[in-house]
Amino acid sequence: MKTASQPVWERVFLSRWFLLLLLGVSTIIAISYARAYYEDYTIRREISRLQDEVKKLEKKKFTSLELLQYAQSEHFFDDKARTELNLKKPGEQVLAIRGITPNNSVDSVQNPVAGRVDELPLNNPRKWWYYFVEHKLPAVK
Repeated sequence: MKTASQPVWERVFLSRWFLLLLLGVSTIIAISYARAYYEDYTIRREISRLQDEVKKLEKKKFTSLELLQYAQSEHFFDDKARTELNLKKPGEQVLAIRGITPNNSVDSVQNPVAGRVDELPLNNPRKWWYYFVEHKLPAVK
């Protein structure tokens, strides 16, 4: 109740306009706090992501350095000379196996049926039957 005997400051603080003004100010403060909190959360998440990326790049750096050291070593040159240039060291003996050419794969040597199963003009269940049970193929027409 408003009476004329109340002081001015008491009438102002107890009025509805002051309550609406206080509600508006508190809403603005809450929104600005929520926005600052969200920005802080976003920045912390970005920092965490960048730290993970730094760790991955450091691992990649160490791996690259190890690979570079290996590529500069004498062992690397020996391996490349043996595998790509077919060279050997003095006094070293080489064993050559006839009948296996570089074009033959291990699968075709161990399982001669595997390469020809796809050539069969049969449906899929019959291919499996020949592959697992009979181990030999019928004549391809």
